[in-house]
Amino acid sequence: QVQLVESGGGLVQTGDSLRLSCAVSGDTFSNYIMGWFRQAPGKEREFVAAISRSGGSTDYADSVKGRFTISRDNAKNTVYLQMNSLKPEDTDVYYCAARVDRGTYRSGTYYLPSRYHYWGQGTQVTVSS
Repeated sequence: QVQLVESGGGLVQTGDSLRLSCAVSGDTFSNYIMGWFRQAPGKEREFVAAISRSGGSTDYADSVKGRFTISRDNAKNTVYLQMNSLKPEDTDVYYCAARVDRGTYRSGTYYLPSRYHYWGQGTQVTVSS
């Protein structure tokens, strides 16, 4: 059973930084394309970023491009989301997601939640103004 556990959320002020982590267990981590999504109450889950199995390719939502960085450490079975210059509109529950995919990474095709097979429980990020 694949399990994803996020950590690193919290309450910060505008302009601060946070790093989210997502530890994956139960399968070979390098078999998975990883993604980060976020969701506010009553809203649809929104794509934030995705990363290929090797870490060599990434995609970002326009709203976070230049501020957020997704990375992974396959030796530690962990994916990260470094969030800089945080804004109040970044306040959400952040989820990591895993997609079983041994094929070639296709940039721009991993923004739909339905493309992922496993999800974490989420971690709250709150940015105060």
